Amino acid sequence: MRGFFYFCGMLKQFKRFIATQKLFLRKEKILLTVSGGIDSVVMCELFYQAGLHFGIAHCNFRLRGSESDGDEKFVKELAEKYNVPFYIHHFETNTYAIENGISIQMAARDLRYAWFDEIIKNECYQYIATAHHQNDQIETFFINLLRGTGIAGLHGILPKQNQIIHPLLFTSREKIEAFAKSNNLNFREDSSNSSTKYLRNAIRLQIIPQFKQLSGDFEKTMIENIEKIRDTEIVFAEMLELKRKELVKIENEQVLINISELQKLNPLKIYLYHFLNPYNFNNETVDSLIVAISEISGKQFFSTTHRLLKDRENLIIIEIKDEPTYCELAYITPETSTISEPLPIDFRLTSESEIIRINPDKNYAYLDYNKLKFPLTLRKWKQGDFFYPIGMKGKKKISDFFTDQKFSIIEKENTWILCSNDDIVWIVGWRIDDRFKLTNNSVKGFIAKLINK
Repeated sequence: MRGFFYFCGMLKQFKRFIATQKLFLRKEKILLTVSGGIDSVVMCELFYQAGLHFGIAHCNFRLRGSESDGDEKFVKELAEKYNVPFYIHHFETNTYAIENGISIQMAARDLRYAWFDEIIKNECYQYIATAHHQNDQIETFFINLLRGTGIAGLHGILPKQNQIIHPLLFTSREKIEAFAKSNNLNFREDSSNSSTKYLRNAIRLQIIPQFKQLSGDFEKTMIENIEKIRDTEIVFAEMLELKRKELVKIENEQVLINISELQKLNPLKIYLYHFLNPYNFNNETVDSLIVAISEISGKQFFSTTHRLLKDRENLIIIEIKDEPTYCELAYITPETSTISEPLPIDFRLTSESEIIRINPDKNYAYLDYNKLKFPLTLRKWKQGDFFYPIGMKGKKKISDFFTDQKFSIIEKENTWILCSNDDIVWIVGWRIDDRFKLTNNSVKGFIAKLINK
């Protein structure tokens, strides 16, 4: 009777867990990752008894000699028993780890998941299932705690994450062992599981038994704690998203975060880390940025993919692109009618008898053709540049003009200058030089129009 209870109870819980967690649909094909150990063998049996569609994948990492080969043979026979597809791959794990400078565990993980991805794409599986259970959940909690983590690391293993599912998270190692015994299931013992040189094994064999001595309900309490943390994380994530929508704006391919509003948040570090994490800024950058927020503008921070600038009112985040830096990017002759790079500008030469109606729009530059020295050049501005703003007699540094206009750092970087020889003719899209303006005494005009500024 006891065996029948475990058989029916586990199977019923298994089905309920799949349904409540929405792991997959009954009609979908699932690739089971099977080592041959008790956990993965029980997972196979439950899938079989539930009448689900599955195949079995086994990795031979060639780390335990004949023992690894024995595991492969056992899992192949298991697939034959269930009459399901069997996939096997042999990996040079040690070589991969050395070549990539990573641990054996990381190497094995990288290799197996890359291979699993190939199988599900080529063989039309919907999900990859691993046999992690509640005890693995507790061990993962302590691993992440020791390595340092936030709330996301403390929620442990999620039932479903992208194409990876964990259909045994409803049960414990003790119940898995009882189910295997009551159903006469054979399995393989991995000798490396007894080695405490691996962190997970050390936690399982040395640390958790100490907690269990202090509390007989330790495992039950820990699973309840992890569930509470996961629920808290959901609420936390919703609040973060609300604040992110309030503060983080995207304009012209730039991410803007208002500094004054940001400083009202408490604790600032948590909010700022989550705002910046999608752009690959790390914890150290956040610490440095918090100090820089109250300082003068101009400081910059870099991630692997983005640049962050502390401006007067905003933090500005822009993607790092592999674009060449030019001093001069375009040459304009009297015959030039249009250019598209670096800016879309139309040019037009007027006739001597043409009556010109001046458009006050800053995207237009009305220039005296006879005062220009062709070819004109279009370049980025540089320190020391000056011009004579239209309507003024004296000269003005471009940098001072930017300050007067309250340009952001990004706006300064993206400003282009139209030049005649070494003289500035037009700060494109902003102001022309008084020396080159079209007047009633001009014989011929040269008109430039910035498109879609």
